[in-house]
Amino acid sequence: MEQLQFEYAAGLPAARRALAGVVGSGDLEVLLEPAAAGRTTVLVQTSVNGFGATWKAVLDRLFSAAALPAAHIEIHDSGATPGVVRLRIEQAYDDAGRP
Repeated sequence: MEQLQFEYAAGLPAARRALAGVVGSGDLEVLLEPAAAGRTTVLVQTSVNGFGATWKAVLDRLFSAAALPAAHIEIHDSGATPGVVRLRIEQAYDDAGRP
């Protein structure tokens, strides 16, 4: 198991908590909680070691594309593909609502 942590600039806090996905074979769970304005932290707990650069690339692309609400995001991964990672994070933000 590997743990990775990332930090990104953000806008106002997310409106509420959200959960997207489930931990299972080839999938992941995203837990999102509002955080102080201006900063989003992402903690990844993955069962697949050695993919830190891939996680960084996927998350950098997602968080550089738009100013998303500030949140603390915890991801529990069981080997999800980059497309699923992006989908679950976007679902969590949709459920959390905009400030």
